[in-house]
Amino acid sequence: MSDAPAMRMTAIEWFLLFVLGALWGGTFFFNAIAIPELPPLVVILCRVALATVILWFFVLAGGIKVPRGRSSWLALLIMAALNSALPFFLIAWGQIHIASGLASIMIAMTPLFAVVAAHFMTEDEHMSPGKVAGVLAGLVGVVVLIGPQFLEELGKDLLGQLSVLGAAVCYAVSAIYGRTFSRRAMAPMMVATGQMTMATLILLPITLLVDRPWEYLGASLEAWGAVVGLAVLSTSVAYLIFFRILARAGAVNILLVNFIVPISAILLGVFVLGELLTLEQLIGMVFIALGLALIDGRLFLRQSR
Repeated sequence: MSDAPAMRMTAIEWFLLFVLGALWGGTFFFNAIAIPELPPLVVILCRVALATVILWFFVLAGGIKVPRGRSSWLALLIMAALNSALPFFLIAWGQIHIASGLASIMIAMTPLFAVVAAHFMTEDEHMSPGKVAGVLAGLVGVVVLIGPQFLEELGKDLLGQLSVLGAAVCYAVSAIYGRTFSRRAMAPMMVATGQMTMATLILLPITLLVDRPWEYLGASLEAWGAVVGLAVLSTSVAYLIFFRILARAGAVNILLVNFIVPISAILLGVFVLGELLTLEQLIGMVFIALGLALIDGRLFLRQSR
């Protein structure tokens, strides 16, 4: 067993994690506006392509070192496939066949997959009873928050469900793989830019072949505005935060954001769309807070002392 110290979240990382949860929670808000007028692949391609342009502007303006070696760009290609192109497509395809609530619950299993994978693939993120209990508590919270009735659909559209679970596995593995960029001394800004660049190159031929995006240029300004929101907030800014937390706090901790995203999505609905907050949603939030506290561990450690 390695003696490497376990990776913990500081107050700054916790703050950034909640900001990231809010940004990714906004994805559902923007998608609700864009998807009725634009096919999922077109939205995804425009999202990553516009984010690529924005991020390259800041990389070049800031004089950030651009990797030259083939191995660095191959690593960015793998990261783009695991963390963007493949899961984006799997989720979009899966949601054609299953309800978004069930898809959200399945994506929330990402931290559970990450706890198991990190135990075997890293030296400083080994599984512990607190982590496992915290992930399970958080998962229960997500189920209660979104609605247990969606669990009744388990097994009805198996391929759609396996597709979304595949996306959750991709996210878990990509978070562990993404830690290799800190050893390459690659700035988080460059990692986010490189990932978006390679994701655009992966998605461009697929989208041109499948959805012919030029046919949707007449979509409303609201739909295109939502795509811009996805690119700027839910992608460019979000992935800069993602890679910063990943480098400092590890794969399991960064994927706790999957518990926060449903909360932020629901709160956006309450404060922006005027939706009502139910008792079940409040109970779900309590379970998620308990799960986050168990995984962090420090609150219970102080009490035991």
